[in-house]
Amino acid sequence: MPLTWLLEHGGPAIRCRTMLDLAPEGSADPQNLVEALKATVLSDLVSAVTTRQQATGLWGGSFLAWQQSTRDNTDEPGTVAQYRRLLQLGVPTTTRPFRLADRVLFRTLSRDDDPLLYGEFFDATVDDPDAAEWYRNLIREGAAAALAEAGHEQDPRLRGAAHKVISAVSAFLRSDIVEDPLIPRGGSAWQLNPEATPPSWWSVAMLAAMPTLQRERAGFVERLGQYLAQPPITQSFMITVGSTTLRPAHLLLGDPIELDAKGVHKDVPLALHFTELLAGLGQLHASASAQAFLASLLADLDAEGVWHPKNLRSQPKAMSPVTHHYWPLAADDGELASRQADITFRLALIAKRLGWHLEYS
Repeated sequence: MPLTWLLEHGGPAIRCRTMLDLAPEGSADPQNLVEALKATVLSDLVSAVTTRQQATGLWGGSFLAWQQSTRDNTDEPGTVAQYRRLLQLGVPTTTRPFRLADRVLFRTLSRDDDPLLYGEFFDATVDDPDAAEWYRNLIREGAAAALAEAGHEQDPRLRGAAHKVISAVSAFLRSDIVEDPLIPRGGSAWQLNPEATPPSWWSVAMLAAMPTLQRERAGFVERLGQYLAQPPITQSFMITVGSTTLRPAHLLLGDPIELDAKGVHKDVPLALHFTELLAGLGQLHASASAQAFLASLLADLDAEGVWHPKNLRSQPKAMSPVTHHYWPLAADDGELASRQADITFRLALIAKRLGWHLEYS
């Protein structure tokens, strides 16, 4: 594990997270850690997030927007994405942005019907009150993922919400609908069966960050791993909620790792994120595609454990909005090291989560 290289070349977020997440416990010099935390909190990547937070604790007045999108009529990433972005950048959860956001995120898990807690979906609930609970449950799913990743696993409010999410997904995995969750919508269009509650990027991330819950629901975790290893649904479809239709960017209907005609991974950040989640679930062994992807990255490590593929002319580009919070941790500044740093760090983190024997350098 190239700790020295990451500390020298990783940029503020990667240096900070290397000390916190990769270095042997107690080995980081306290003063160096304080300086690393200060550097990441004051970094441009963090400031770009924290300066956009509203007094309510929300970002952009929304909960679930992945990123700025003209198509989806969103001006900026929503609260769940920005909260998780700060976590990925190594910002301490004791800082003000988290304190503000925690209040509103935990409130979404309650029965409080404050309009604020419906975020971007409030107008839709006014037009269609019967759909209000569906929207609220969707927000709860995203909020639960963020709070779990922030280390609130033992909070009873989160545990209750997490069990509810898992029970819904478990019912789907055990049902006949799992074999064919789409129904005709009219003409050649398709929509998700209203009774289907498949896993999402949020529910999988939530569970990956809750090891105690994984042990309690071990059978479900195994079924989930098997489902996420299946070929994905390739048909285009929408989700219909009352009179509104939504794009299903948050859903995981099978294996999301895609190859192009030449056998090259289409979206490296997405595949890396998915592989890291499987490692957190202890289900990497269930996915042949994730294992093959990981092996392809490991094959490009140099003798020091630094990712060093041939002809690396730019940092891998994210194609999906799902990884907005995750990628990159270090901007591509034109230097080779900045293009290597993110994947080098992620591979080390995955190796540690898998419990591999590690040699530090």
